[in-house]
Amino acid sequence: MTGFRTLLQKELLRFWKVATQTLTAPIVTAMLYLLIFGHVLEEHVQVFPGVSYTAFLVPGLVMMSVLQNAFANSSSSLIQSKITGNLVFVLLTPLSHWEMFAAYVLAAMIRGFLVGLGVLLITVWFAQLSFVAPVWILLFGLLGAAILGTMGLLAGIWAEKFDQLAAFQNFLIVPATFLAGVFYSVHSLPPFWLAVSHANPFFYMIDGFRYGFFGHSDVPPATSLAIVLVFFVLLAGIAVTLLKRGYKLRH
Repeated sequence: MTGFRTLLQKELLRFWKVATQTLTAPIVTAMLYLLIFGHVLEEHVQVFPGVSYTAFLVPGLVMMSVLQNAFANSSSSLIQSKITGNLVFVLLTPLSHWEMFAAYVLAAMIRGFLVGLGVLLITVWFAQLSFVAPVWILLFGLLGAAILGTMGLLAGIWAEKFDQLAAFQNFLIVPATFLAGVFYSVHSLPPFWLAVSHANPFFYMIDGFRYGFFGHSDVPPATSLAIVLVFFVLLAGIAVTLLKRGYKLRH
């Protein structure tokens, strides 16, 4: 496992060296969302009985930060290595495709969790949160970060230029995150958009994560967990297969 540990350490140092950009900036962005939306809608929206809108918003912002930063870490690392040419030094090592997958995804999960924890520690001062089911919080947090780390790996494998990666993030990851119920309950949507939301895997990650705080959710958490698990297994299978074949990595 020496190669796995070395690649993991390299990936962790990569984002830690620029922590202002990779950790602090996303936390500040989440704070701005909370201050703006919480201030405007606090007196006008109540999604769950006895839960203020600001409190409802906090878990969604935490999970959104975890997802987006997990994706950003693995995708940016791989595309930078491809463009600068230093990916060859990873490919020349006797690393298995499983070790590469685990190192990239685990580093993405750690960055996502660090940002999410930072958002939680700051936003918790603005709302009264309860932790009804902490096991569900941990499960959905881990799976969500793993899924987006895997999606980032897939995007980095597929993309050959930074603008392709930006298109993947701007037209898929960001809309799917924002339309997953971060700022609202999907039951407030018209029937068409409600059906679209239920086809969005990100919705189940955020809804299950929020259940761990309040004991309320739009979908039973066991159903959400099953859907998220299946989605992760499918993505992980695709990513490992592409790494094994060297798709767009070995020329």
